[in-house]
Amino acid sequence: MNLWAGLNMKHANISIFVPHAGCPHQCSFCNQKEISGTQSQPTPEFVIETIKSALNNSSLSLADSEIAFFGGSFTAIEREYMISLLKAAYPFTGKDGFKGIRVSTRPDAIDDEIISILKQYNVTAVELGAQSMDDNVLRLNMRGHTSADVDKASKLIKSAGISLGLQMMTGLYGDTYEGAVYTAKRIIELKPDTVRIYPTVIMENTLLGDLWKKGEYKTLTFEDTIKLCALLLDMFEQEGIKVIRLGLHASESLESAMLAGAYHPALRELCEGERYFNRVVEILKERRIHYGDIIIKVNNKNISKMIGQAKRNIKRLNELGYNCRVKVDNTITGSEIYIEC
Repeated sequence: MNLWAGLNMKHANISIFVPHAGCPHQCSFCNQKEISGTQSQPTPEFVIETIKSALNNSSLSLADSEIAFFGGSFTAIEREYMISLLKAAYPFTGKDGFKGIRVSTRPDAIDDEIISILKQYNVTAVELGAQSMDDNVLRLNMRGHTSADVDKASKLIKSAGISLGLQMMTGLYGDTYEGAVYTAKRIIELKPDTVRIYPTVIMENTLLGDLWKKGEYKTLTFEDTIKLCALLLDMFEQEGIKVIRLGLHASESLESAMLAGAYHPALRELCEGERYFNRVVEILKERRIHYGDIIIKVNNKNISKMIGQAKRNIKRLNELGYNCRVKVDNTITGSEIYIEC
């Protein structure tokens, strides 16, 4: 078997991938086996072994950790198989155990019966692959569900007291910069607890790959994607919605099968840097500082974001006529910025 599971200490997840399982559609962008590096389906025994192995990690805080089934449409897989995986994970949750179980699934694979099963096995979070809230974009990308399905499933999950996560994509076939902003606004209306943003990566052996090779599809440019995702991060942050992932996890299999698209192993860092650049430019405009020497002060934890990868932000400010230096000031809290001139 070529299975992949991992312990993600940052998000406190033991991630177990269930590639393609339960998916009734082959979406335009999906080559999930390459994205996850997984080829085979996990067995209940594998789930138990993976969890026991993770328990040997003494730095793991169980109360803040979840067992997560990612990669397919978990609630759409064969019912007995789904329950067998939940049964394998369930004894490790609850008092003195993991916080609960997290699953990802399709919006049209959630109903009252499914919710009842998930509650029975201590599923504490459900992430829906919404991808877009534009029905035309969903149709063009062969998603097989509508935005109304996202609305309905989201309300069922929240009403059951289960944490709601929504996933969206940018740069899909038929979508636009403005379309992604519309999707983000619709997602905000549903009040999820968490969001993941996945800029489209065009893969071999997908419909998008074929369309791209024929010249019939062009996704957003890398620069436009950075600008867009920086805006989306601002939008979600303003509403108190945590973005727990931006961009696909780096892997050799993904990079070898990728044809084009907005992929970078440190994509979020680039987008966070864009946010800092935008804030500095906004402050300079408000203070009517059009050129000259400036000193930008930030907390030490944000120094790399302010400078940008390969001094990207410093170079752009130089091009705008500013001779700038960035200094650490740990009296500054959070993401605040101070500018001296």
